[in-house]
Amino acid sequence: MIKIEYPYIKPAVKNENGNEIIFCIIRKRWFKITPEEWVRQNFLLYLINVLKYPASLIAVEKQLITAEVKKRFDIVVYKNSVPFIIVECKEMNVPLSENTIKQVLNYNGNIQAQIMAVTNGSYCAGFEKKGNNFLEIYELPEASN
Repeated sequence: MIKIEYPYIKPAVKNENGNEIIFCIIRKRWFKITPEEWVRQNFLLYLINVLKYPASLIAVEKQLITAEVKKRFDIVVYKNSVPFIIVECKEMNVPLSENTIKQVLNYNGNIQAQIMAVTNGSYCAGFEKKGNNFLEIYELPEASN
């Protein structure tokens, strides 16, 4: 498992018409807070403020087609104009299991990122592509200068 040290910076949250909403720093819009959205926004802050990936190199919730079914990935970080890290976010009460890891593997069949991660906000599992295999990693790489 990867230990995530979240930054002190927290996502912007406000109440609008009786609903709590959260600001996405990538999509530049407010969204209804769901347990998964909460995890996604905190993980984005981790990628930007701790691992130092520029926000301009991160995509959030873009559509992809797997086995002729439309899906949306949670987060992709680009490096040299190609997908480098794909992250699948789950709500905090969803355990990281073989099924959640298979989901990100399935998405990565289309994306072809070097690194895959799945997180529920408390725990994070990561894998790096080595040849035709994915090997478990114990930390996510920082952005290189």
